[in-house]
Amino acid sequence: MEDLFATIEPASRVVRQKSLTRPDIEHLIGGTPAILVECDLEEADLSALNLTGWQFEHCNVRHASFAGAFLEGSQWRSCRGAFAGFVGAKLAEAYFQSSDFNNATFRRANLYAARFMACKLTGADLSEASATDVDFEETLLINAKLPGMSFHKKTLKRIDFSQADLRKCDFRAVQFEACSLRDAQMAGCRFTGADLRGADLGGLRLIDASQFRGATISREQAGQLLGELGLLVR
Repeated sequence: MEDLFATIEPASRVVRQKSLTRPDIEHLIGGTPAILVECDLEEADLSALNLTGWQFEHCNVRHASFAGAFLEGSQWRSCRGAFAGFVGAKLAEAYFQSSDFNNATFRRANLYAARFMACKLTGADLSEASATDVDFEETLLINAKLPGMSFHKKTLKRIDFSQADLRKCDFRAVQFEACSLRDAQMAGCRFTGADLRGADLGGLRLIDASQFRGATISREQAGQLLGELGLLVR
């Protein structure tokens, strides 16, 4: 432990460039939240720990487990977290920026008011997450699982939902800007009042168009749908 604590900057509790295990993290808990910079936590079991307000910068958390951990207000910047597990974690008001959490699991996590900015969440599982007021911007959610999530009245900017599971999601009054819904699963979604002119609807079949009742689409998008019937829109 002497080497670990020698790397801590006392005023701000910063740990830099260390490989950390669960006992190392447990020794850091208490007092001011720690800041981990360029630390390696790959495959670490950090489940159920209280890491409220901690900051992770340029850290490797691939395959790490944060199941049931308390991570409210935590910050994640430029982290690598492929296949990380956050099942049942408390992530209210957490902030993720420029981080790779491909295939990470957030099932049943509390993501109230969490924010994901310029992140990669391809294949991530957010099933049954409590995601009221969660924000995504410039984020890849390709093939992600987000069934039943509410985006009501939000503006979605540069979000790629291609091939994602969006069944029963609430997109009412949503403004789509440079987004993709290509080949997404959208059975049971609500789009009343949504502006879909900024969304790629590729792969949508005319038979599925009824679920967009009350939404606004462009003439080009309408032509794409009618093209299936051999009709041209001029």
